Amino acid sequence: MAMKSGLLISILFSFDYANAFSHPDTKLLGMPRKKIQILTKLNEGRQNTEVTTTSTTSLNRRQFAFSVPVTIASLVAVPNPSFSLDEVAVEPVQVVATGDVKKIFNEGRAMESQGNMLAAQRLFAKVTKVAPRFIYGWSQLGNTQVALGALTPAEDSYTRAIDLCIESRKEEEKFGVPRCNDLYLLYLNRGSLRMNNKMAKEALSDLERADGLRAKPDAIILQNRARARELNGLYAAADRDYTVAISMTSNEVAPFWLRSSLVKFQLGDTIGAFDLIRRVENKFPEAPEVKAALATLLSAKGDQTGAQRKFLEIPDLQRKKYSQDFYLQNVLSWPPKMIDNVGKLAVAVGDKPDES
Repeated sequence: MAMKSGLLISILFSFDYANAFSHPDTKLLGMPRKKIQILTKLNEGRQNTEVTTTSTTSLNRRQFAFSVPVTIASLVAVPNPSFSLDEVAVEPVQVVATGDVKKIFNEGRAMESQGNMLAAQRLFAKVTKVAPRFIYGWSQLGNTQVALGALTPAEDSYTRAIDLCIESRKEEEKFGVPRCNDLYLLYLNRGSLRMNNKMAKEALSDLERADGLRAKPDAIILQNRARARELNGLYAAADRDYTVAISMTSNEVAPFWLRSSLVKFQLGDTIGAFDLIRRVENKFPEAPEVKAALATLLSAKGDQTGAQRKFLEIPDLQRKKYSQDFYLQNVLSWPPKMIDNVGKLAVAVGDKPDES
């Protein structure tokens, strides 16, 4: 995916950030993923997902606060002005960095590439102060805020970038003056952020916009929108998105295939669910969530012996989490049918009291 003059670095979040497996994939463009401290490798390494076609990584839990002030065009105060304030010229949106702004911006990217996110954040914050109408100063600031765990201010920064990009697209086109054409990526990033910040409806809205602007099937958008639809209880629509995304990446089994399997089971497609979970198990045989999901499907199919054997392969402390409704609903975000069936399995192996 091309970046405008190398200015846009895009981050997509993992879906279930507190879980060690089901992170259908954090995407980084141009950023050394291994140097971002809050991202960890999944099992045997990296899984590609484009904005990652990138590595499958997981995002640790994040806590955030601080808001980025919205900078508006300043007006020159003069006594008894002879013109209307409406006539004051507003600086054009800046799509490409120049002069000192470019120098500071490139220093920020260098710090970012070295994994020094605090220094990078300070530099990008300086860029937004010196050039408040430079789109990618805000988007890069958002990226570093994400890497440092500050989702709320990162959303503010992405929103500022989106607003400027929209304004740029409305401006009269002039020869040699570039306009923002990365709006779908900005919506994709903010939508992914919102999905990880407990804003499921807002996330889905952003991802619908990203899909409309992209105007062609995009595996990363589809994966993220599928997850957002799932979180909003739109399982049939999520299944369609997952299916298309899988068809576009069928040569490489990825963690989001597990999510697709769970959705198919929720919709009653047990055969389709088993087909996917078996392929995921072949790729990630030691992942606890994969073992738990497969055991749950085996139990639902009637193979109680096989289900309990597979379930008990999970180390005790990890396995007992699957008897906790909070973990299943708020950390893994499993669909209701899966939660109900794994609960029965937890009772069967003695991890949960029988309350029937």
